[in-house]
This record gives sequence, C-alpha cells and structure tokens, in this order.
Amino acid sequence: MVSVNYGKCSMGVTVKGYKRGPKLFSLARKKALALGVPQEKGVKLAELISRIQMKEGNLPCFRQREVCSQKNCCWQASCHVLMAEEQL
Repeated sequence: MVSVNYGKCSMGVTVKGYKRGPKLFSLARKKALALGVPQEKGVKLAELISRIQMKEGNLPCFRQREVCSQKNCCWQASCHVLMAEEQL
C-alpha cells in the first residue's frame, strides 16, 4: 500500500509548500491509487483531485471557487484560490 501525507491529509510522501505541474500530478496519481480512485488516460489534474476530494468525503472544489474557507485542505497551496479571512 502506498502511504502519502499531503499537508494535513493522511496517506506517506510528505508535501511541503506549493507543488505544480508534473510534481503535483504525480502526487495526485499516487494518492488516487492509494484510495482506489479511477484515473483513466487523459484525465485532467483538476478532475483527478476533485475525485480524490469526493472519495475522502470532501466537496470537490479544487480550482472551482474564487474564495475558499477550507484551511485544512491538502490541496490548498496548489489551488490558486484566495483564502477567506477567519470570522471572529
């Protein structure tokens, strides 16, 4: 079994900071494989990450919003979405 750690998400390769391009896609493929998420040839990165999010019980929102409030999301650093400020 592949064990990967994506920020605060569970699974074995530790991800620190912002990843993009082939590195991000490779990490997403490893996590998808570990979770049993289908990844047919030609699947786009955003679609694959959305499938992973759904499999984990999260909203499939990768790169689909203008503002995000999900501060513990594994994909936050690579999503390119503005983070909502905390409400006190």
